[in-house]
Amino acid sequence: MAADHDHDHDHGTTDDMARIEALSSEGVHRAGDHEGPFSLHVLGLGKTGADLITSILQNPPEGFLTEDGTRFGALAVDIGDEDLAQVRDTAASMPAEKTFVNTVAMPVPSQADLSYALNRYREFLKMEYPRYYWNPNYEPWLPADVEIAPSDGHFSRAVAKAVYGAEYYQNKEIATALDTFAANVMASEATPLVVVAFSMVGGVGSGIVVEIARHLSSIKLGRRPWVVGLGIMPNPADLPEYADGRLFPVINELDCMIDTEKNKGVMAVWGDLYKNPFTGGFFLVDQADVQELTGDLAATHEYVDRGVGSFLARNAGVDLYETLKALNWLAVPADAWHPAIRGEQGDRWVNVLTTRSLADLDSLGAAGLVKGFETEYVEARLSGGSDSDLPKVASAVGSIVSSRVDPVALAVDGSDDQVSVVLPRASKTDLAAFVPARDYYDTLEWDDKLLIHSWLLDLGVMLCEPSIRFDGMGGECIWGCACWVVVPHAAIRGEDPVKPAAAVTDALAASEPVAPFATG
Repeated sequence: MAADHDHDHDHGTTDDMARIEALSSEGVHRAGDHEGPFSLHVLGLGKTGADLITSILQNPPEGFLTEDGTRFGALAVDIGDEDLAQVRDTAASMPAEKTFVNTVAMPVPSQADLSYALNRYREFLKMEYPRYYWNPNYEPWLPADVEIAPSDGHFSRAVAKAVYGAEYYQNKEIATALDTFAANVMASEATPLVVVAFSMVGGVGSGIVVEIARHLSSIKLGRRPWVVGLGIMPNPADLPEYADGRLFPVINELDCMIDTEKNKGVMAVWGDLYKNPFTGGFFLVDQADVQELTGDLAATHEYVDRGVGSFLARNAGVDLYETLKALNWLAVPADAWHPAIRGEQGDRWVNVLTTRSLADLDSLGAAGLVKGFETEYVEARLSGGSDSDLPKVASAVGSIVSSRVDPVALAVDGSDDQVSVVLPRASKTDLAAFVPARDYYDTLEWDDKLLIHSWLLDLGVMLCEPSIRFDGMGGECIWGCACWVVVPHAAIRGEDPVKPAAAVTDALAASEPVAPFATG
């Protein structure tokens, strides 16, 4: 186990070593004969999502789709068609009886059309959720003169959210495509595993994921299959417009979705429509170490896509499934532990996925985590190679992270010499990029901050700003009324622990709610 760490906050790791050792020594998360086969379905958002789908189709792992009942489904969504043609071209060579691949290029609306849709947003939300609070102060969250980029341009998150909402709620192509994608998932003979892939700093991907994930998971799929989020972190070589501070609200919106206590604080005001849609958990993929290895942005994207695609698709989905089982096992509190219990996510919802070819194993780095990160259990999977390579893999992993039991290296079916490593249960403050993103965000003007938010803007809430009505709480109301969330602003900024449930309940009881309470 790695010994060098200067991490200065306590995660409160579980006391139940037997539960952790059951993963490493007994393999309790390994799929049994009664589990599987599995089918992979990917909702890819923006260029990043389209690239990942294309990579899976162009570099299918050995045995891809050969097992009876397995199937690959994909839906790539973007504004404009510039990055979607590659998906269609690659899918054309795949067996139609084993694959379902579709693309949706949402058109760039005129100012008049977008304004019309945004002015109807209360109607849309009321149809979706009858208990939606009809706020008399509602105004579109975008100013009337906001600039809308051409289809090959750069979209702010707030604009991308508006474009998606206008298309979805007016029953345009994206609504039909989501229905069809979900039907394909549910019709799968094999157990479906659904992955929603996007860039954490892409205007379209990070801007629409907060809506499309809940539409898919909670509405179309009824929260039945596992839906897993997969966010690709920014690259140091990215264009300057991606370094505009948006990573801070993106991480916080996901944090308030996935962390159960924070999510309860959102649902307490806005209802269970805003329940965490990522029922299977969330992976983050850092690119900085790979960029250092390749020295080329395009080569880094290709390398990351190939490695991540291999992890998701190889071994008929078993690698992904077993990893999700292990993460679920770790998420169950020690005092409530039972193999049948489904774990709830806490503030340590970030699971970092990093991949390497076996030849590049020495380039494993911090994977986007702060120095000294510690966790309970780390697992690496080697596809190809030989058993004699496993000690080297375990040693390489142990050199970059501390864990309560020695890192485990498993040999899995395949021949692509790929190593995938999952560093589980990090918090947002464990991400090396979090504090710099917050610092940059703090330098922005209010109008600029608005455009890099997305989730809850239609409810009048700018999540990362302090509430104007309830001291110490988060969620500034952009209309000047009482919109907020029952999440301490310090917790959103990562400066203080989340208040205990009783304190949050007391704060809510003392307030005058602006919306119906959650039903669940």
